[in-house]
Amino acid sequence: MPVDVDERGPNGSGGPQRPAVEVRTPSGEGAGSVTLDPAMFEVTPNLAVMHQVVVAQLAAARGGTQSTLTRAEVQGGGRKPWRQKGSGRARQGSTRAPHWRGGGVALGPKPRSYRQRTPKKMIQLALRSALSDRAAENRVAVVDAWNFAAPRTRDAKAALEALGLTGKVLVVVGPDEDLAAKSFRNLPHVQLLKASELNAYDVLCNDWVVFTRATLPATTATSGGDGEQA
Repeated sequence: MPVDVDERGPNGSGGPQRPAVEVRTPSGEGAGSVTLDPAMFEVTPNLAVMHQVVVAQLAAARGGTQSTLTRAEVQGGGRKPWRQKGSGRARQGSTRAPHWRGGGVALGPKPRSYRQRTPKKMIQLALRSALSDRAAENRVAVVDAWNFAAPRTRDAKAALEALGLTGKVLVVVGPDEDLAAKSFRNLPHVQLLKASELNAYDVLCNDWVVFTRATLPATTATSGGDGEQA
C-alpha cells in the first residue's frame, strides 16, 4: 500500500512529497518502505511507444514457419492436359496452375522472420511507461524477501492472499530465488519473470507487479531498510 513520505530537508525546504511503497513480508507484516525511482516509476506513459514495442515483441514471437507449395514445387502437371485448339475447352498449359485443384498456391506464405528492429531507447521507454502506469494505479508491491524454507505452492498462495494481491500477478524473481520460482510456477494466475527479463508487455498483461528489495530497479530505502540502493 503506497504511503506518503516527506522528503524535505532539515530546514523544511525542498521538493514536494514523493510517494513510497510499503515493504511487507510474505506474511503481510510491514517491513519498512522504499521510494520508487522517479526515472522508472514516475514518467508520463507514452502510449505510442508502448504499442509499437508490444507489437514488435509479439511479432518476434511468431514462428514464421508456414509454407505453401508454388506451381514449381507441386508434383505432376508436366504434360499439357489437352491440345491447344479443337477441344472446345479453355486452353490449359499445366494442371499445376493455381486455379487447378491440387495445383500450386499463388503468392502463398513462405518461411520468414517477423522480427522488427526496435531501438533500445524505445524499449527502455516502453518499460518505464508500463511501470509508471502500474505505479500510478498503486499496483506495484514490494516484498522484503521470499523466505520459503522449501518449494511449496501452498505457501506461495498463502503469501499472495496475505499481501492482498488479486487478479493476474507478475512476480519478478532474482537469479538466486529458486525456491520462490518453484513455489509460484504452478499457480495459474501468476507469471514468473527474471529481473533481467522484465519487459513492457508482461507488465501490461498483469494486474500486479511484485518485486523484492533485491529485484526492485533503482530504489532508495526510506525506512526499515539497510540504506543500500538496488
